[in-house]
Amino acid sequence: MKGPSAQGMQNYASHCLGLKSYLNNPGDGRRQPEIPARDLVWALLISRILRVSSFHHLEWLVHSPARPALGVGRTFGDDALAYFTERLDPDVTRQALAAALQQAKRNKAFENSPRIGLALDGTGAGYTHKSPCSLCHPVQDSQGAVCGHLHHLVMITVVGTGLTLPLDVEPYGPGDSEYAAGQRLLGRAVAQLGPRFADYVVVDGAFATAPFLHEADRLGIPVVARLKDNLPELHRAVEARFANRPPDLVIQDGKDRVEIWDADDFDPWETLQWPSVRVLRYRQHKPNGQVYEADWLTNFPQRKLNSLGLYRIAKSRWEIENQGFNDGKNRYGMEHLCHHEPNSMVLNWLLILLALVIERLYRLRYLHRGEHGVRTAMELKSFLWIRLWLPGGLDSS
Repeated sequence: MKGPSAQGMQNYASHCLGLKSYLNNPGDGRRQPEIPARDLVWALLISRILRVSSFHHLEWLVHSPARPALGVGRTFGDDALAYFTERLDPDVTRQALAAALQQAKRNKAFENSPRIGLALDGTGAGYTHKSPCSLCHPVQDSQGAVCGHLHHLVMITVVGTGLTLPLDVEPYGPGDSEYAAGQRLLGRAVAQLGPRFADYVVVDGAFATAPFLHEADRLGIPVVARLKDNLPELHRAVEARFANRPPDLVIQDGKDRVEIWDADDFDPWETLQWPSVRVLRYRQHKPNGQVYEADWLTNFPQRKLNSLGLYRIAKSRWEIENQGFNDGKNRYGMEHLCHHEPNSMVLNWLLILLALVIERLYRLRYLHRGEHGVRTAMELKSFLWIRLWLPGGLDSS
């Protein structure tokens, strides 16, 4: 039976994405390992693609007759996975993620995209009632009593290309913040990918502050940020300018009618060292009568980016919500704590991102050849599960 297989995906990751060196040497910190790191790290990656979200479930899978078809050389237990992820260097996996995205760009995965963007946003994951770790944030009930703990992280993702690919996460514990973690993450992402990989970064209003915008300037990447009432002076000026003025542009976006206002001569607030601020407002009218409105600020000059292009960039910010957090949590196990230890949690989040990169590039770019349609992620997962239990040899085409 021909078609996608776990071993085929392993070959694709090793050779087409250049991850062979990483899979052989993923930053293993164990002193006297008995189980090869390659078996453990690949098992963790393919298990996420198969939507196996717990170490116990993965232990069962590698002890089953399906193990050879997974591309895993030997069996192991959930305790071995916990020990391994506690000692795995996260920077090596981060470098592998960046290298895979750079290889994807060289392979022309984004060739039909006018611009490559980065989206940055924070979320909470891994709620637990267990004893807190250094990354735990207390969760209080309505009476103010601590009823559990949650972990917080910021994620950065490639957006605006028709192919949403996550790159990195930065966790933050008590005393830290989403804002500070986001600054660290953006600096690391640009350093890993190179200054010319992405054309912009799009962020929510929490990052629309002078220090973050100045840091993006220093890194040489334009910013598109949501404008909310946390910048009251600019917010009032925009409302006064746009409220009683007809839109500059009206477009049809699918079934929605969209009105757009755009001006590039707003005064910066006191601490922002920009000569002026450009603000775009869009008002989106849905067929059912619902109306959505949002304002966005940027340092993109109008001569380099027209109103429609800026609108498209602003809308790309939702990719990190839909194809990043929603997929990661609801389908790939980002909410599940396989092992409540800080390094292990970070490694599991990073391996989920790498699994998503491998799965999406394999499914949407490598497999999408010929006249057949694009397989959905669910179809690919189902096909891989079927192939695990087929008797006889496997075709890795």
